[in-house]
Amino acid sequence: MKKLVALLLLTGVMAIAAEAQNTERNKGLGAIIGDPTGVSLAYWTSDNQAFSAGAAWHFVHNPSMHLHVDYLFYRFDIIEPNVGALPLYFGVGGRIRFDYEDKFGIRFPLGLAYHFQNDPLEIFLEVVPVLDLVPGTGFSGNSGIGIRYYF
Repeated sequence: MKKLVALLLLTGVMAIAAEAQNTERNKGLGAIIGDPTGVSLAYWTSDNQAFSAGAAWHFVHNPSMHLHVDYLFYRFDIIEPNVGALPLYFGVGGRIRFDYEDKFGIRFPLGLAYHFQNDPLEIFLEVVPVLDLVPGTGFSGNSGIGIRYYF
């Protein structure tokens, strides 16, 4: 009985290890520098779509905290470098900015990313028009460059 349990445990551990080796690196963690500056997260839901989120700080004018979540669509077929991947991306999302008057707005990110061929790294550059809805309607924007490590 002990040998059977040991065999089942060993088989289970080997199956988990094999599954871990086959798992894609679809979660990214990094930093973005610009307006705002802070932590950047990504979670790929398919080969060409991902959620992107950030917790960051504005240092210009009124220092404030900024949280956002975007849903992004990537186009890998527009620019094809010799190594790695260079997709354009666009999407829509939401932003909350904790300022002297808290602000809520809709984000429209547009960017360019570079995915290294042999490393789990991505660098990106984005420009993000924002339609502010609360406390009043108006336009603002975000922009930055960033890096993420995928695991």
